[in-house]
Amino acid sequence: MFVDCVHNTSVIRIMRSVLIFSALVGTLQVMAGTEDSRPRARDLGVVVGIFPTGMYNAITDVKGVRVGHTTIIEGEDIRSGVTAIIPAPGNLYTHPVPARIYIGNGYGKLIGVSQVHEFGELETPILLTCTLCVWKAADALREWTYLQPGMGEHTINPVVGEVNDAVVSNMWAQPVRKEHVFSALNKASSGPVEEGSVGGGTGSQTYHWKGGIGTSSRVLPASLGGYTVGVLVQSNLLAGATLTMNGAPVGRELNSYAYKDTFTPSSENANEKRDGSIMMVVATDAPLDTRTLDRLAMRAVMGIARTGSVAENGSGDYVIAFSTHPDVRRLRESDQAQITPALLNSSMDPLFTATVEATEEAVYNALLKATTVKSSRGQLTAIPIKPLKKILEKYRVLNWDQTLPPHAKR
Repeated sequence: MFVDCVHNTSVIRIMRSVLIFSALVGTLQVMAGTEDSRPRARDLGVVVGIFPTGMYNAITDVKGVRVGHTTIIEGEDIRSGVTAIIPAPGNLYTHPVPARIYIGNGYGKLIGVSQVHEFGELETPILLTCTLCVWKAADALREWTYLQPGMGEHTINPVVGEVNDAVVSNMWAQPVRKEHVFSALNKASSGPVEEGSVGGGTGSQTYHWKGGIGTSSRVLPASLGGYTVGVLVQSNLLAGATLTMNGAPVGRELNSYAYKDTFTPSSENANEKRDGSIMMVVATDAPLDTRTLDRLAMRAVMGIARTGSVAENGSGDYVIAFSTHPDVRRLRESDQAQITPALLNSSMDPLFTATVEATEEAVYNALLKATTVKSSRGQLTAIPIKPLKKILEKYRVLNWDQTLPPHAKR
């Protein structure tokens, strides 16, 4: 009798465990399904520009570039994370990549700017995180870098960018720790890049809706060099501007636009205007030097302008551009002159166009893939897809690859 009772009790416990596990799996599947069901821009028919994308339509279409995320959801008030971009394989300290940082508006805490300007090189991966997390993230990146093969006792220049995620996350707790940074770096891979409310984009906002990580790429025709440009953004463009998509006035149609309180003083959003920021990372396999990378980086700001950004007073708008072409990576130290190729100024126009197009689309992807994030501090709501699609249809800005040259057949 006792054995039967024990047996029956054990069976009940097992069944309860199975049910709880199944419910948990089901919940996770529903959550994953919700994220997967959020479209990228091209899934909606928003085709930006004239150049084709790479295989993944991501920064990782540039050979050698890898991306990793760590998303931090802790307790009631931590919704943050870190995103790592590894520009190229091998030891970046002994064989740095040429790079340039362009500042569209400098209200930010980007670490590593002065040495990149002085030397024109990246010698570590790039991290993107929350505003008050940059120093802990930089320290963790320093430690990770010294663990890599071939490192000695050198000073290094970590590059860490940020956006303010305080609407939904307590950034004053500095939630990013060493293990989070190590995880993002060690998980970094080529191929498809997760977008939306992940990594450094977990708590960010884009215009009046949830923002996050977005990426896109362009591949030039062989006649223009065949080079690839990839862009990744950590988008926190905020409510001081008005969202535009492929020219359609989406923000105004959704009744969420800049200076709304000026025109409608009774608006519920009258006191919600805040300045925002965006980190833009531009990678290319074109052979560029520091000067031409500076010119390329400037064009990313034109890309965000197409989405409605005006580089507000309190906005930190930064572009980190680098080239992965193997012949432009130079030894850090050598007694011999290092001769590297570089495209002429007259060859830059297609790359400029590709950068503008990819940056614009990356912002759209960040906005569209982002899911609603809640915490005890507040909520950032994902942009509604069905009303958005109706607006885009109204203004006839969808499927331009099928209706307009150079790809449409007429």
